[in-house]
Amino acid sequence: MYRSGYKYQLAHDYTVFTGIRPIKNIETPYIRLDKGGRIMIKAGYAWDGPSGPVIDTKQNMRASLVHDALYQLMRRKHLKAKKHKDKADQLFKRMCIED
Repeated sequence: MYRSGYKYQLAHDYTVFTGIRPIKNIETPYIRLDKGGRIMIKAGYAWDGPSGPVIDTKQNMRASLVHDALYQLMRRKHLKAKKHKDKADQLFKRMCIED
């Protein structure tokens, strides 16, 4: 089912190491972040793609997916924004460069 209000929806589960290590595993319906720093974003997750000065390109879609998922965990108070925001932003930049 397509999620209204979002531009993209993940077709397959995606897992990557983030370097962000919560005190305990975090599990939401679409996001799992384990204590070792590995995030799994589950199929069906919907997101807006890059925002701000960044445009939607093939080179930044993966980074925007992970960044949006991490920011969602911060907005919902699963992660402390003060502690993890810069790490999430640095990860976005690194992934864009990699891609």
